[in-house]
Amino acid sequence: MTPEMILTMLMLSFAVVLFVFEWVRVDVVGIIMMVMLPLTGLISAKEAFVGLSSNAVCSIIAVIIIGAGLDKTGVMNQVAGPIIRMAGNSESRVIALISGAVGIISSMMQNIGAAALFMPATQRIAKRMEIPVSRLLMPMGFCAIIGGTLTLVGASPTILLNDLMTLGGEKLAPFGLFTQTPIGICLLATAIIYFIVFGKFILPAAKGETDRGVTAALMEEYKALGNTFELLLPQDFAGPQTLQDLHVRSKFLLTVVAIKHAGEKHINMTPRSHNEIDAGDSVAVVGKEKNVRKMAAELGWTLKDGLEAFAESLARTSAGMAETVVSPRSELIGKTMNQVNFKELYNLNPIALFKGNRIYYTGLTQIALSMGDTLLLQGPWERFHLLKNQPQPRALTFATPLEGEILRPQKAKLAVFWLALALLQIIAFKIQLSVALMSGALGMIITGVLSVDEAYRSVDWMTVFLLAGLIPLGMAFEKTGTAAFIATKMLGLLGNPSPIVLLAAVGVMTSCFTLFISNVGATVLLVPCA
Repeated sequence: MTPEMILTMLMLSFAVVLFVFEWVRVDVVGIIMMVMLPLTGLISAKEAFVGLSSNAVCSIIAVIIIGAGLDKTGVMNQVAGPIIRMAGNSESRVIALISGAVGIISSMMQNIGAAALFMPATQRIAKRMEIPVSRLLMPMGFCAIIGGTLTLVGASPTILLNDLMTLGGEKLAPFGLFTQTPIGICLLATAIIYFIVFGKFILPAAKGETDRGVTAALMEEYKALGNTFELLLPQDFAGPQTLQDLHVRSKFLLTVVAIKHAGEKHINMTPRSHNEIDAGDSVAVVGKEKNVRKMAAELGWTLKDGLEAFAESLARTSAGMAETVVSPRSELIGKTMNQVNFKELYNLNPIALFKGNRIYYTGLTQIALSMGDTLLLQGPWERFHLLKNQPQPRALTFATPLEGEILRPQKAKLAVFWLALALLQIIAFKIQLSVALMSGALGMIITGVLSVDEAYRSVDWMTVFLLAGLIPLGMAFEKTGTAAFIATKMLGLLGNPSPIVLLAAVGVMTSCFTLFISNVGATVLLVPCA
């Protein structure tokens, strides 16, 4: 073993120690490698930073931006809806459909993004079926990871392979977009079958605590609030009648937050007291369950088991609650919400008013507001963001974070178009992966699917610098002959193995490395050995 090989092994050991003990962040480890490798003479200064401009890193950046564009336009919500309806109440079918869908989607975007997009819907299904959410989330998470093996762009390690596959200084033929698809399909199908057959034995059954979000925490804080319920008005309802005529708020301490008229697609998300409801209409109310049941029994309305007509519009990702405080220079000071036409002005539903040491749940619109009063509001997240983005001085200051964001559904077709165009370039015209994907990402920015700032924020720069720093370490392994030395020693220990034994040995080594470092890091380090 030459001094250069010993030094390369020491650099590897140093990197592994930093990964294991987490004295610094993983991206800092990558930067350390970029600096120390040329300082020790193992690679040139030019080679140290080649990772930042590599095909792999640029492709991964583009994939992340494209995934963010699909998320921002609500495309993933449209995909999730039909799957939820098809799943029904069968746990096995739910696992198969959700895990399969997430696996397929993760083949075209980041695994984390694909899983995150389906998480709210999965949590709603678990609650409706009264099963632990972990029994659905765990198969979904594993299949999101495995789904990355369906295409070349689905996971970072497979993108890296095309940059790292050299033998004797010559570049090997690169993988195509669907080269690994047969393997990925087998892996994904096997995983789904495994969870369906053995899931009831190996999946966790403990209820545990879940992140219910700010809205659920606020409902718990305000004692008179319980949950959101959906009611259906019967066909013999003596209507039409206004909400004021029915005394929903004053009599039952309930707030109507949404109305869907029979036969109409439009949903009124900020009902006024003068709005009428009639037979066949659906209403969503916020309040205690006992009050909801009392009203349903007294008025003859049907209480639904869960949200049906409002499943999407009142989902956690679409609407919720936030606490706001009347600002010092607010135009609301000294006025009632009726006087300023609050609902018409902000398109949000007042749920409660904390004034002095008292919380008001009824008669809110008749109480004069003072500086420092706290208003609990409910409505679509888009409306909250519009209020928050108003220029200073704002009438209301937010006291709680906002869970949702402003989506751009009008840009959904453009987002799908740019993804399809990027894939078409790769498949039909054999354009280099990074160029094709970056053109799709650039198209989304130019056409307003994402702003430049949103694109920058979507990129996980920690992963980018980790990759860029580990690529030079892999080059040092190849350049100093360390990779060839390790491969020779391993072959010497194995004797004259069959291909299966050799593949098993490489697989075990890779698996051991991924226990301590990222799968991307293990790929970079072991490709030269392979």
